[in-house]
Amino acid sequence: MPELNFEIFEAEALPYAAAPTLIFKLGISNAKADEAIHTIALQCQIMIESVRRRYSAAEQAHLRDLFDEPERWSQTLRTMLWTHASVTVSSFTERTTVNLPVECTFDFNLAATKYFAGLEDGEVPLLLQFSGTCFYAGANGLLQVAQIPWTMETKFRLPVRVWQEMMEIYYPNSAWLQLRRDVFDRLHNYKIRHAIPTFEQVLEKLLPVTEETENEFSDLDEQLTQ
Repeated sequence: MPELNFEIFEAEALPYAAAPTLIFKLGISNAKADEAIHTIALQCQIMIESVRRRYSAAEQAHLRDLFDEPERWSQTLRTMLWTHASVTVSSFTERTTVNLPVECTFDFNLAATKYFAGLEDGEVPLLLQFSGTCFYAGANGLLQVAQIPWTMETKFRLPVRVWQEMMEIYYPNSAWLQLRRDVFDRLHNYKIRHAIPTFEQVLEKLLPVTEETENEFSDLDEQLTQ
């Protein structure tokens, strides 16, 4: 049975994909160098080990939506599931390197997006856990099948700039905001009634410019229903 080991060497943005995608350079080795691996149907679960890094004051402010006030982070800061990925590994002996594609999203309703967007620089500590099915040549040369247990894992520190550069490629100087349909309809009607060209200008009109001028603006719901 193969004795596999996994290691991530680096990560980079994949341009021109259908969705924002990171490519993780995944090294796979087999301790049994003379054992031929025919193929691996590999699954990967990626966890964000948020407790394994420090946060600046600005990052703490950005992440309050996720973890509450910093005084409570000893209770609320926790490892979280980011995403799942999969790849089919071609035949090799001893070692190989494959590209593991990881699709990302800019949906700010998701915890992972809030987390990445709240970071300014540094690295994101990741835990990658592997499973799947390995097809290999046994001692008699016949095809054998083995399951890869979840205990197979590796760690990687993803530079924050890689995620930022990827999102800038796919959404330059912009962000996505998902709204409930009835809220969008109210916002759209407000835009039409006031002949405002873009939704950005609608939000700029409705939102206070500074905290000091916040009292000069009426409640958002009241404005939208006028």
